Amino acid sequence: MPTTNTSGRRKTAVARIYLTDGSGAITVNGKDYKEYFPTLPLQYIVTQSTEVSGSAGKFDVKANVAGGGVKGQAEAVRLAIAKAIVELDPEKKPSLRAKGLMTRDDRMVERKKPGRKKARKRFQFSKR
Repeated sequence: MPTTNTSGRRKTAVARIYLTDGSGAITVNGKDYKEYFPTLPLQYIVTQSTEVSGSAGKFDVKANVAGGGVKGQAEAVRLAIAKAIVELDPEKKPSLRAKGLMTRDDRMVERKKPGRKKARKRFQFSKR
């Protein structure tokens, strides 16, 4: 019974997952993923790695997620699942890579600069 644990990150969200042989149950922080991610787009993001690799219903996933918002958390779980599937079956890597599921999205929130309202927005300018 192969078991692997990997982690995935997106923005400030960090997902640590344990992938084992099973029936396809996905739990996130002790809840079913459909309960934790109530909207369909988020549920699709979480299951995307298993569907693309053809592993849907073959593995049980137990995920611990912290930080960020729900979208970042869902994408962190997706990356972690993809990495775990490749660890168990390296032949699935090209199909996951082609869909962009093996790449960590490194975009982060730009920091606020001094003398400005936000990262790029300036205070209102009055010519006269």
